[in-house]
Amino acid sequence: MGNKNIVGISAQFHDSACCVLKNGKLVAAAQEERFSRLKHDSRIPRLAFRFCLEEAGLDIAQISCIAYYENPQRKAARQIWTLLDNNPPFDLLLRIDPGRAEHEIRTCLGYEGEIRWFEHHQTHAASSFFYSGFAEAAIMTMDGVGEWKTGIYGYGCGRQIACVDSVSFPHSLGLLYSTITDYLGFSVNDSEYKVMGLAPYGRPIYADRIRRMVDMPQPGQYRLNLKYFDFQRADRMYSDELPELLGGSARASGSPICQFHQDIASSLQTVLEEIVLAGAEYVHGLCGYDALCLAGGVALNCVANRRIHKDGPFKRMFVQPAASDAGCALGAAALAWYEEEGASPIAPMQHDFLGPAFTSADVLRILGACGVPASDFRGREKELLHTTADLLAQGMVVGWMQGRMEFGPRSLGARSILADPRRPEMRDRINALIKQREGFRPFAPAVLASKASTHFDVNYDLPFMLETCQVTSSLQLPAVRHVDGSARVQTVSDSTNPRFAALLEAFDRRTGCPILLNTSFNMSDEPIVCSPADALVCFFRSEIDALVLEDFLIERRNIGETFPLLQRSFETGPTNIVSDRVYAMF
Repeated sequence: MGNKNIVGISAQFHDSACCVLKNGKLVAAAQEERFSRLKHDSRIPRLAFRFCLEEAGLDIAQISCIAYYENPQRKAARQIWTLLDNNPPFDLLLRIDPGRAEHEIRTCLGYEGEIRWFEHHQTHAASSFFYSGFAEAAIMTMDGVGEWKTGIYGYGCGRQIACVDSVSFPHSLGLLYSTITDYLGFSVNDSEYKVMGLAPYGRPIYADRIRRMVDMPQPGQYRLNLKYFDFQRADRMYSDELPELLGGSARASGSPICQFHQDIASSLQTVLEEIVLAGAEYVHGLCGYDALCLAGGVALNCVANRRIHKDGPFKRMFVQPAASDAGCALGAAALAWYEEEGASPIAPMQHDFLGPAFTSADVLRILGACGVPASDFRGREKELLHTTADLLAQGMVVGWMQGRMEFGPRSLGARSILADPRRPEMRDRINALIKQREGFRPFAPAVLASKASTHFDVNYDLPFMLETCQVTSSLQLPAVRHVDGSARVQTVSDSTNPRFAALLEAFDRRTGCPILLNTSFNMSDEPIVCSPADALVCFFRSEIDALVLEDFLIERRNIGETFPLLQRSFETGPTNIVSDRVYAMF
């Protein structure tokens, strides 16, 4: 088999992304939002495409094919049928264009070669199974909607994936969760995780009412009671009957959150867990395998994932770290790869550090251009780690940018904000002054993998922060322990992230605590930072105390009189500082 370079693309709904499989090896993957600085950017991933080719050392003529994550014709058919009974505006129908994806691949990316099209949930399934390392496994996908399907049950074996059963639109767990997200005043396709974080504050006293919105008439199937939904409205996803069912008006965005809203969130989470657990038992009965692969937006619900892993019939489970539509780029590329005769196995996904990296020379140039004073630790890594651990132990909040950027929605020690998890004030401080987000939102702990079981109820690695578990530590960890005693744990190994692991070890030596609070390096409603320039923007616009950019350390207290001028120069935000991204800067 000759050289095969396959590009996977997901785009034109939300979280567009691109990846490259080079001779069966995943060498690069990134979401467009990280370069464009437009959160959930859905456009064809022009900048991510350029990065992926450069990282792979390819030019466009060396691409064997582009694999696309859905079938645009079948998706357009579903969109048209959905609108038939609602007299939609003519301009809305004009925007349903089954040829748009190919047109933009040709014109925006300049690609003239072969394009292969795959079904949406087929790419979800492939994005998990083919990167799991399992020889055989059950597969369950759950999201809003693809072409027509909203979830599938099946299995993978070797190089093949089979769909045994499915659920079709409009019946959808993703749409159920998004509808209540909308009802609770949060943004759809963005803030569902806020509802998950709010749920432990409430009681599931409305679970019976939520169950009237969705039932399971037979194993593996769930059906929405459509009287409570309205998927055609531009302003909301629910009908007038939903507030009547739940016994309260919908919450206006930005208004106070009360006990009623917390109880609704708890009730929704309870019902979701019941359904996904029943689904896991159903798919286990179909194939009998002891491993499960999950994908789709619902698979980012780490509380439900823990319920499946703890109470379900499977001994092993893999959730691809970019489980929503962004990860479908990986699935599409894998499906195209395995269509090739003699294709070798794709390596298991041990980490998701697949994005851009920057050298110390890159950092030095931007620091010099901005006139930012920094301590230079090049060639002195141990001193850098010791100094950073001291700052964290003193109660400082540290921005941490190291190595290649993560692929997916979680910061895992490459683009992270770090703090001491033992400090009770740290959670409120970071929520209010740095992340500028709701105070109920929990933060995650990053812990050395070798010491995870000492502090958390887990006996396996969780490198992608996609399950919760109970805190069992003798240490007081108020900044990362949620109200129900749980935490969304990330285990850190020196085999996949050596510098972050070394920092945790330095902090452990300094404090006796091998754990750090780890949250994404961004402010509210912005993408996670990508470049040193993005990190500096976030640093100056927030209340972060110190910033580590590769081998350089910047402390706010050392900036002195230059700080007000520097801060004013960054106040306009990242989109005015960095326009066409990394390549224009370096």
